[in-house]
Amino acid sequence: MVVDENERTTTSEGGTTTMADTEKTSITEIGTTTEELTAIIRDGVVGAAGGLVGTALMTVVLLVGNALGGFDLSSFAVLAELTSLDTIAPAVPAGYFIFLGGGMTTWPLLFASVEQYLPGKTIRQRGIPFGTILWTGFVLAFYGGHTGTALYVYLVTTLVAHWLYGFGLGSVFDYLGNRPDTLV
Repeated sequence: MVVDENERTTTSEGGTTTMADTEKTSITEIGTTTEELTAIIRDGVVGAAGGLVGTALMTVVLLVGNALGGFDLSSFAVLAELTSLDTIAPAVPAGYFIFLGGGMTTWPLLFASVEQYLPGKTIRQRGIPFGTILWTGFVLAFYGGHTGTALYVYLVTTLVAHWLYGFGLGSVFDYLGNRPDTLV
């Protein structure tokens, strides 16, 4: 096998293959256990920060939806009731705290795992389809029996909220992920 670095081609018995014909691969050096653990923790912080920013953006839109009569904040109380946190704290804030926790842990981990398969040129653009995917579950789970105009307000505000969540999550991943020593 002969590799020509100037033309980025590889010649072997099977023929010539250009870099455009094959996937780019990168070689990652494996560091010590401490370095790897530090990188994992750092990436976890990046994910949590992205989730916090995304959830903050989402919350603003959900509050607007609440003001317009299209979203009921008491929907968060169901989360507290499922975990019995409503017995030790007010249901709506406790449910929102669980919602925030999911937005800062579960969804950023999933996004980090699947973002390369989503449409979009940049990671922040790929956050928008990710938000749309999350919305499909949210719109059913948090539906409060809205009808008429309130239903339209509910659908639009929750969809926009999820687009902003994905965009915010992707933006933080893009900004902080380009820093040295991150795995994201």
